[in-house]
This record gives sequence, C-alpha cells and structure tokens, in this order.
Amino acid sequence: MTSGLKRRYLRIVRKTYRFLRSPEIRRRIWLQRTILPMFERALWHPCRDSVASGLAIGLFASQLPIPGQMLLAGIWAVPFRANIPIALAACWVTNPITQIPIVLFQENFGDFLRGSLHIPIHPLLEKIQIPLSLFPGMEGEYLNGGSFILGFLSLGILLFILAYPLVYLLSALMPKILPKTRYQRAKARVIARQRKEKRRPEKN
Repeated sequence: MTSGLKRRYLRIVRKTYRFLRSPEIRRRIWLQRTILPMFERALWHPCRDSVASGLAIGLFASQLPIPGQMLLAGIWAVPFRANIPIALAACWVTNPITQIPIVLFQENFGDFLRGSLHIPIHPLLEKIQIPLSLFPGMEGEYLNGGSFILGFLSLGILLFILAYPLVYLLSALMPKILPKTRYQRAKARVIARQRKEKRRPEKN
C-alpha cells in the first residue's frame, strides 16, 4: 500500500513538473518569475501540514468557475508553504465529467443557504442569468447568478476548512506515509541509530 501511494505521488510530481516547464509557460517571462519560487524543494516533499494546506488550496481553487485553476493553486501554494503537487491534483475535482453536476450543485447549495440562513443577495446579482449552453445537452438552461456565486464561494470555503481535519486524521492513522513534518522520518532514523549504538557493548 505504501509503495503504491508513493508511485502515485511521484507520478503527480512528474506531471506537475512537465506542466510548469511547458513551452507555453516558459515563453512568458512574467509567468516564469511567478513560477520559479514553486520549485523550492520543501514545497514538493509531503508532510502533514503542507499536504493539508495544499489540499485546502486545491479544493478551493477547484470550485472557482475560471480557467487556469491549477496555475492559480500553484501560485497560492508558495506563500502558504503548501504541497504543490497535492494543490494541483486537487483541482481535478472539477473535470469534464464532474463539471456539470458540480455547477448545478453549487447553484442548489446557494439556494439552500439563502433559504435557510436568509443571506441577502444584491439585486444586480439576482438579475444575472448564466447560460449553460457551453455544456452539451444544457442548451436553454440558465443559472441564477446570485445563488451560483454564493454557492461556489461557500462550497470552496467549506472544502478548504474540511481539508485540514481530513489530512490530520490521515496522518494520525498512517504516520509513516504522511509524517507530521518532512524531518520527522529522518529524525526517527537518527534516534534509532543512536540508541542502537548505545546498546552495543564497548570494545576493549
């Protein structure tokens, strides 16, 4: 199980490196200046805190109805000291297969919050009708702008918060796979080596 998770993580890392070093990005100098800090080694080594922050950022970015979610998550990961591969991978919660159900759920979630919590919506947002004609089979369907905006923002914040207890629980159950800090595993090896040396009988 441990080796399988390691292989999946390394696969994500390789794909992320290829994405960040793609010719389309490397041609843009201003993007290179932004992306260069992403290659700091600490942001790629998984540990409890960095993975929790990366998952939280990625899940929040995945709920934003904008292009470039992965790039945005990677940029946000740098100041938050978050794990970049996890942040980018979490953005794939929204993909061509799940996009329509998630968008509809976001609008329904916004309607639920407005009805249960009586959250006021600006009249201008209420008048916005977002067409779904870009999705096959959704021609003539519209989203209410107020409910949709409230829905995707609230859902993004909720997923951001839930990511932390989820990762902390995973770290507590499987500390060898997801240590608390990136130095924890190396420190444990040093302590074990020192104890082993103390137990050896002194040579005359």
